[in-house]
Amino acid sequence: MEDQQPDPGDLTALDEAVAARGDNIEATPTTPRRRRFFRRRSESVALEQNPAEPVPAASQLKTPVGKAARAAKASEPEPNPPSDQQPEANTGEVTLVPHRPAGSRFIAAVISASVLVVAAAAFAGAAVQPYLSQRALVETKLDIARTATNAITTLWTYTPDDMAALANRASRYLTPDFADEYRKYIDAIIEPNKQAKVTNTTDVKGAAVESVSPAGVPTEATALVYTNSVATSPVTKNIPSLRYLSYRLTMKRDGRDWLITRMSTITSFDLTPQL
Repeated sequence: MEDQQPDPGDLTALDEAVAARGDNIEATPTTPRRRRFFRRRSESVALEQNPAEPVPAASQLKTPVGKAARAAKASEPEPNPPSDQQPEANTGEVTLVPHRPAGSRFIAAVISASVLVVAAAAFAGAAVQPYLSQRALVETKLDIARTATNAITTLWTYTPDDMAALANRASRYLTPDFADEYRKYIDAIIEPNKQAKVTNTTDVKGAAVESVSPAGVPTEATALVYTNSVATSPVTKNIPSLRYLSYRLTMKRDGRDWLITRMSTITSFDLTPQL
């Protein structure tokens, strides 16, 4: 059987098919050496005749790319992937959602929370109110006790030199009516005490509030005051006269001050030594 020689026209068509496939298939030279030599020479002559024109890329050539071109392409560095830290462009469209009214469960939860808050506030107010009232009452009682102590000390402490001004000094603790009564009593004893050069000193040992009017802001009160009183005179050779006295004071509020409206003696013990 005789070997069949390939038709030159068929070889040309095969060559063009291999060139179109590119890098995937390596062209096998099937044409005679003389034909490949003349084709490459013609291409080089065309490039020399047009040196100003850019050389086309390997992908644009119709001739197949060899192993060297594929190796050069494989050795090229791949581009770095985009960093995760770079912000992505927000290309999404804004979607408008229709308003949805609050559900019944949410409304019930809000109402329950409001009721709890109001109840807690009411409980706190109810718990604090008695404390504030009690504290205000304590402050009032302390004010009454201080006033009673200062009043008794001023009323029954004097010397022969300042006894004439005693009524004026004591009037700041007395109501006008009781101040008049006290002045009459001092005027009656001022001369005998001056002649005898009596010096009287009163030391308060204790004071307590007996009662306070309960309605709203207290306006009336009674206080108990316990004293030691010492009197000396040249007539008795300056032997001290010792007396233990306690008083009940009826007081009335006048603005921010407490004034004495009445004073009575509860106990009186004479402790003067008998010689």
